[in-house]
Amino acid sequence: MEDLLESILDYVRSDYTDYAVMINGEWGVGKTHFWNNKIKKKIESMQLNGKRYTTIYMSLYGISNLEEISKKIFIETTQLMDKNLRKFMETTGLSTIPEYAKTGLDMANFFGVTQNGDKLDYSDFFSTDDKVLCFDDLERANVDVIDILGYINNFVEHDHIKTIIICNEKELSTKLKSSNLEMKTFIATYLLDKQGELNTTDKPMVEKIRGKIEHVFDKANDYERIKEKLIGETFEYAPKFDYIINGILMRYENNPDLIRFLRENTKLIITTFERSGTRNLRILKHALNDFQKIHEMVEKHYPNTNNRIMQTMLIFTIAISFEIKAGKITKDKFINIQDNVEYKSLLVSSRILMDNRQFYIKEFDNNYYYNFKAEYRFFKFIEYYIRTRIFDMRIFKENMETIRNTVDTENLPGYKRLLTEEYWKISDDEFGHVITEVLEEVKQGNLELIDIVKIYAYFSYFSRKGLIDYDLKTLKSVFFNGMNIASLKSEYCANAEEELSKIAIEQIEEDMDEIQKHFYQLNNQLLDKMYKEKADDLFKCIPMKMEEFYDRFDKDCMNIPIFKYYDVYQLFQRISCASNEDIVLIKEKLLNRVEKHPKEIEPEIKNIKLLQQVVDDYLKDKEQTIKIVMLKEFSKSLGTIVDKYKLTKNNH
Repeated sequence: MEDLLESILDYVRSDYTDYAVMINGEWGVGKTHFWNNKIKKKIESMQLNGKRYTTIYMSLYGISNLEEISKKIFIETTQLMDKNLRKFMETTGLSTIPEYAKTGLDMANFFGVTQNGDKLDYSDFFSTDDKVLCFDDLERANVDVIDILGYINNFVEHDHIKTIIICNEKELSTKLKSSNLEMKTFIATYLLDKQGELNTTDKPMVEKIRGKIEHVFDKANDYERIKEKLIGETFEYAPKFDYIINGILMRYENNPDLIRFLRENTKLIITTFERSGTRNLRILKHALNDFQKIHEMVEKHYPNTNNRIMQTMLIFTIAISFEIKAGKITKDKFINIQDNVEYKSLLVSSRILMDNRQFYIKEFDNNYYYNFKAEYRFFKFIEYYIRTRIFDMRIFKENMETIRNTVDTENLPGYKRLLTEEYWKISDDEFGHVITEVLEEVKQGNLELIDIVKIYAYFSYFSRKGLIDYDLKTLKSVFFNGMNIASLKSEYCANAEEELSKIAIEQIEEDMDEIQKHFYQLNNQLLDKMYKEKADDLFKCIPMKMEEFYDRFDKDCMNIPIFKYYDVYQLFQRISCASNEDIVLIKEKLLNRVEKHPKEIEPEIKNIKLLQQVVDDYLKDKEQTIKIVMLKEFSKSLGTIVDKYKLTKNNH
């Protein structure tokens, strides 16, 4: 953002300009905030050629004629020239004049009311080299945008006033195309009929009408022409979210429990925001305000709610806010879902029965809860609150009682309590029992491998704090053995780094180093095991189930070294029994794959080379048939793949 700010300041500093600049960005990303808190302050602190710059800001939101813009400029300039008003603002610490006050001042001027008989200094009206105009919300004006830009061009081209235009060009483009659509459609249909093109069958009717509208009413081209004349530079405003998250959270500093929770879960906030598919910070701010109410009510009525539940509530509040307020869905998508049980049953029906009616719910869950495991993922009281703005205490208590009796605190296994809530919420009476229970689960290898690693971080911490009577050497031995047993029945963890980053406790690097190294070694073995099983299932489809083979290969194996995990001789037997057409298709897929994912599949190249050798050995002294020719071409392609990696290594 500093580079963008400096570029705009360079424009203001320029001695002579006959163009404006534009700041373009989606609604809600903070363009106006950027103007008020960064650009405006910097401009008004500048002094060039002995003069200080004055900024004049106008929102075009709802403007219905050009006279209203002139009126706004007049009000702004006369107020800024009024010494008494300026003195009042400096004394009271005001930087902007409220719209309500502007209306009163404007009417006072209209009726001839002056303060202390001051007269206007008309020379100030002719001073243009110390002013910067800012026109905001261009796309929200109720005046033709072409007329507005022509109006602004007077200031820029003739008076050379530095001018900044803030807008959302994406929405502006939609507005240009959709304005008066019924009238345009009627006229386009009339013209097509007169020209004898209406009933021809060369193109679909919709396409012909759309083409005629664009030809006759091409406002977009008019806009581009005047923009090219008026706008010298267009800057895209798309701030990185982590750059401004602290500023958003600052508003909750007076609530220590809430701000601590939000800061600990900044990554969750950012991830959920990014998965919304929008850049609308305004909706996020509203969602966090709503979560403040939710957090306060939970803390007041259910103070021992575990941390994982609160994290899920945070995700759900942000997600449901974006889905409803960004216009992505109608409000009734969730209205008939009564509780978490029904929500989960809909997920099952959409996945197993392929029920298209519930497709949206499945997509919602896959998107916002991706890699976030939680038993309770739908909160009716939150959905109802966001949708209706009513916080229903009855629904709230029903939801919270269900949570408390099914997935919360006392009913959770000990290891889940450590991983999903702050350990200090476990009472002293319960702590010893929880430690014994968890340690037994680790010894038996009953937990997922990644969970054992995370739990070790807690036990290491407890040992250093004297909360448990186990030294680190003994703990490491117990956990190493438990990990070995767990690896026999655990699944590969694909997002290990993300999971390990969730450990919400102080860690000592040397304590964790050996455990993490052992985990990654075992996890890699689980990856090999997973790929071997995948390879067995995949290659067994050749030659009898080729459609299934192609489907699995394209979906799951394009970017993994699957050929590393299957016996080359068996593979050749299967390929040689395939049809000529299938041999050609497999060859083409392999060539396409190595172009797209060379780095990912490099570990399988040893087997690809061996496969080529097996094919070549088979082809020796064979009479020419179409099958033999196809296998020779197949071998040649395998050689091309192998040579690609030889060339890469030689270049390095």
